[in-house]
Amino acid sequence: MALIRNCVLAAAIACSALAGTASAEPIRLKVGVLNDMSGVYSDTGGPGSVVAARLAIEDFARDSATTGAEVRVELVAADHQNKPDVGAAIARQWYDRDGVDAIFDVPTSSVALAVSQVTREKTRIFIDSGAGTTDLTGKACSPNTIQWTYDTYALAHGTAGAMLKRGGGTWYFLTADYAFGISLQNEATAVVQKGGGRVLGAAKVPFPAADFSSFLLQAQASQAKVVGLANAGGDTINAVKQAHEFGLMDSGQTLAALLIYAVDVHALGLQTARGLVLTESFYWDLNPDTRAFSERFARLHNGSMPTMNQAGVYAGLLHYLKAVAATKSKDAQTTMAWMKANPTDDPLFGKGSVRVDGRKLHPMYLFEVKAPAESKGAWDLYKLLDTIPAEQAFRPLADGGCPLAGKG
Repeated sequence: MALIRNCVLAAAIACSALAGTASAEPIRLKVGVLNDMSGVYSDTGGPGSVVAARLAIEDFARDSATTGAEVRVELVAADHQNKPDVGAAIARQWYDRDGVDAIFDVPTSSVALAVSQVTREKTRIFIDSGAGTTDLTGKACSPNTIQWTYDTYALAHGTAGAMLKRGGGTWYFLTADYAFGISLQNEATAVVQKGGGRVLGAAKVPFPAADFSSFLLQAQASQAKVVGLANAGGDTINAVKQAHEFGLMDSGQTLAALLIYAVDVHALGLQTARGLVLTESFYWDLNPDTRAFSERFARLHNGSMPTMNQAGVYAGLLHYLKAVAATKSKDAQTTMAWMKANPTDDPLFGKGSVRVDGRKLHPMYLFEVKAPAESKGAWDLYKLLDTIPAEQAFRPLADGGCPLAGKG
């Protein structure tokens, strides 16, 4: 388990200066970013999520100078290698030995579920930005976990709903064979069937996967109008590239990437990715606030614009730090109660709220990837098709099966 330690000096300096003028001892926090630092999800989270966390801590330190908050924050990071046992072991070590108070990001739903359970046992805080399974706010919900950025319900209802309206009535799925992929396929299937469509078949693809050729041949043979990719990160990039090489779209089928990010589209290129319809909760060029943040982020991250997962790390950490400052406590029950009782408000997601089951509520956005001739620059990738209000984007509280739902 290679741990990456990164004390955020800018925030420490700012908070030290504040402590020099205040009589009370500052609250000392340690927070951890836990994700895939080297594998198929490293571009959508990875080191970029650490950058996002640094920016959140710096912005909080700057704003706290005017509010009188006294919080010092140390940041650590680690690579969970997309393995639940590794993720759970790091979480236990962080909580038991290293004094970590809260964990952020954690893509790969199987790892997120394991970390959520450890967090519950240790009575700490877990704010997930990278995992999609709705179990985190459903049957496996925890009073210690918030799911911030997206989930498979929101992705499926956004993208599958749009494809149905465009005439995509028959589907074949290529599904990453673990909790996230299966959840995404199930959610999309429910949308398709409710809308009068049919699922003609599905292939469970080992995770991670480099060769999609046999699965794409099955999808072509099905003659489904839509081939749904229930995967993410490097898997999605490989699947889209190979589908393009196979001429899948030229044969009359449409590709629906149920989870794809701006960095994936940038890597694919508009010539390959053009016309893809997708759902995200954040896009760097959405408004002046997202643009300002993304330009700061890019300067620290090799010119790359942030993904929604990285944006979720920033926003989730900022809300947590506000809770610690407001309650003058890092007790998990106290800070979680504050986070659920008070509206969220940040420059990347705007105003929102955290529901009793841990579901963070905000709008989702339906985008279409631009054709090369429509783009004005290297990162000018999307055109906005629709804004999905928060109350429509996410699964109703009563439908999730979370035991906490009756306590709201």
